[in-house]
Amino acid sequence: MLISLLFAELIGVLSSIAAGGSFSLYQQIDRPPLSPPAILFPLVWSLLYALMGVSVYLVYISSASPADKLKAFGSYFLQLLLNFLWSIIYFRLNMLWSAAILLLLLTAAVIVMIVRFYKCSAAAAGINIPYFLWICFALYLNIGTAVLN
Repeated sequence: MLISLLFAELIGVLSSIAAGGSFSLYQQIDRPPLSPPAILFPLVWSLLYALMGVSVYLVYISSASPADKLKAFGSYFLQLLLNFLWSIIYFRLNMLWSAAILLLLLTAAVIVMIVRFYKCSAAAAGINIPYFLWICFALYLNIGTAVLN
């Protein structure tokens, strides 16, 4: 489990580093209503990456078939990649509309991951519901900032 947790958190840290000065951009742009303070993001993301790490471990130790596990792992890594790229496109490249499109793809990938995780472990799927909800909220914020800027 420790490896799963550390890997997920490492992706989050690398994404933050690759994104550059995300806090400064967030403070400079016009934001839609309900935008949380910048300090909330690293706290929420740290928790969400930890939950992702736990959930993929639950899939790993489940009694699901190797084929179902392989599909679950594939969807997990795909959504991690999209998540990693979003930060770069939004914050480093400041391509807000492209980031929104990527976030739509990420939302779909998270849904697929949850469905595939459910076939292996209901708990692994359920642990990712907060992640899905946060991604939906992030999509609202991304589209809102794209419209306003």
